[in-house]
Amino acid sequence: MVHLVEDVIDRLPLLGARAAYFKQAIHERLIDHRHHIEKHGEDMPAISGWKWGAGRAGNAQGTSTEGDNV
Repeated sequence: MVHLVEDVIDRLPLLGARAAYFKQAIHERLIDHRHHIEKHGEDMPAISGWKWGAGRAGNAQGTSTEGDNV
């Protein structure tokens, strides 16, 4: 997934320096995540606790797709 994001960034040269900072942030986050897994044996809480639509203003009913998993 991260490689896809990097590819998109590389194809949008108008993003300039902002893209470079974003790519660096992605890499740092992946390193942090890998270290967390090595230490704790599980994903970071931000990953394991992630939910569709979380953090969206005005989303009272939610958008979980858990029921779609069969």
